[in-house]
Formats: sequence, C-alpha cells, structure tokens
Amino acid sequence: MDDEVRVEREGRVLRVRLNRPEKHNPLSRAVLARLRAVFEEHRDDEALACVVLTGTGERYFAAGGDLRDLAAVREAADARRMAEESRSALDAVRTFPVPVVALLNGDAIGGGAELALACDLRVMREGAHIGYIQGRLAITSAWGGGPDLCAVVGPARALRMTSRCEPIPAAAALAWGLADAITPPEAMEAALQEFIAPMLKQTRTALRGFKAQALAARRGDSYEARRADEHDFFVATWTSAEHWEAAERMLSRSKGS
Repeated sequence: MDDEVRVEREGRVLRVRLNRPEKHNPLSRAVLARLRAVFEEHRDDEALACVVLTGTGERYFAAGGDLRDLAAVREAADARRMAEESRSALDAVRTFPVPVVALLNGDAIGGGAELALACDLRVMREGAHIGYIQGRLAITSAWGGGPDLCAVVGPARALRMTSRCEPIPAAAALAWGLADAITPPEAMEAALQEFIAPMLKQTRTALRGFKAQALAARRGDSYEARRADEHDFFVATWTSAEHWEAAERMLSRSKGS
C-alpha cells in the first residue's frame, strides 16, 4: 500500500501522492485507510506548513471508488459501514490542522471529486475537470462531499453538477470557487510552488489559527465559538517571539524610510 500512496517530506511541506495511474488512481478501501493513517500520523507535526495531495499521471487525480474492491458491498449495513469508514478517511484530510492543497494533475470525479473538495484549496491543471458523476452509477455522494460541494458553489450549482453528472472544466471551476488557481500542464510544479510560497512564510501558530477558523466554519460552529477560537489564537500569536520579531522588523523599515 505504500506504493499506492506515496509520502514525501520536503522541508515544511508534506507531499502525498495517489500512485495507481494505470487504474486512474482509484480509491479502494485500503487506499482510503492508508490516506487516513498518513494524515493522522502527521497531524501533530508542528513543523509542517501545508500538505500537497496529488495523483500520478496526466489523466486523473482520482477516479473515485474502486468498483472491484466495493463489488461485495451489497447489504445496507455493509454500505453504511463502508461509507462511514471512507468518510472518516476524508475527515482526516478535512480536519488536518494546517492547509491541505489538492494539486489536480487530472480529472477528479466521483469519490475523487469528494477527496478534492475535502482539501482546503485546489490548484488545477488546464484541461482537467471536477465532476460529481456518482449519478451515473445510480448513487449519491457518500463521503461528506455533498455538504462540501454545497458550501463551495452553493446549492443551485451543486444540484446542477450532481443531477446532470456534469464535469466542470478548469476555467469554470476557477470562476465557481472549485479551483483556486489553474496552470498549464508544463508549469504545474512552478505554479504549485508559487501558490504555497506565502504559506511557507507564516509561523506555525498563525497557520494553525487560520486553518482553525476555516475548519470551524466548515463544521458550522456557533458564531461565539468561532470568536472564542479566534481570540485564543490571537493571544497565542501576539505574545509569541515571532510576532515581536516581525513587528520590530516592520518598525525598523518604517524608521529607515
């Protein structure tokens, strides 16, 4: 399974790669369990600034659930268990304490689109699509991706995408908020580095505070709970040595001008 989900550390960036391109990077139960384990293993790594999740190849980021692996899931109890286990894997992505960036090297469809929307941000290759095409199999989304989609594009566009099984191309994805940047195929790595560069300048506590606010909004936490979290992270960052060093640098530049 380590070969199907490859993990590399590059400084403050953790890179996770789905690596079964000959089958379009399918999300079998074993792959999803491995993804969950990877994200849970690294969630307390305070040196990390972000995670980049991508796929191998040029055609697919991830093509959804592995139908051969799931063919034996027939009864309601088994389907419920499978959906809950898969959703918990994507929840490990959603709740990771620093930003998770999906680098969409190709199409993200079905469960693969749910995985892409479980990430906080998406850098998308020109020519790629995001499609909630579960209806072609006469099923709905199952892994928490439906609420994610409605939150990102709104209920009307979400219904359009799901009821029409409509793959959304990169340009429209950018306009709708499904993508945060698009890039030519030959410039994907450079575009990714440009996109995450500002994150790498942030302090550990500030990044975790920013992600905590985004996660609280995604969970639907109360207004007061979100304000309390913001207050706590502000106090932690304001009293940190990094803040006072940054403030001193800014004051020094101001004096010099």
